Amino acid sequence: MSLSSRLVGTWGLISYTVAEDSGEIHFPLGRDATGFLMYSPDGYMSAQMMAQKRPLYSSGDIHSGTAQEMAEAANGYLAYSGPYYVDEDTQAVTHMMTVSLLPNWIGQMQSRVLKVDHERLIMSSVARLSSGRVGLPRIEWRRAQPNSAS
Repeated sequence: MSLSSRLVGTWGLISYTVAEDSGEIHFPLGRDATGFLMYSPDGYMSAQMMAQKRPLYSSGDIHSGTAQEMAEAANGYLAYSGPYYVDEDTQAVTHMMTVSLLPNWIGQMQSRVLKVDHERLIMSSVARLSSGRVGLPRIEWRRAQPNSAS
């Protein structure tokens, strides 16, 4: 079965870590981060990850939080989507970031090396600057169960 066909579907976040050269592991969105990664058969993807327990906007208005509330909401969330391209030879996927919470990522192509079996997907990439530290990101996903409404 091809890597492309094994990727298609919805994946739930198990963990998102960044390993530093010192060996220290940190969790940019917390140890209990949650999220989904979706790959469609027509070549598009969406990644959404967030910290648990982000503070609510005191106003209740989704577009009128305080500057601090909005900054904390964005700081605890990572999201992007766009086309994806699979390289079967290198067992990697490249995401073209057409839409992103992070403006610096829009238009970027980012590759992820994959290890995938039926139920688990592990992604790693080149070292990146995260929370003021350079480290190697590693994201582990579990294939999501079908929605009971489908």
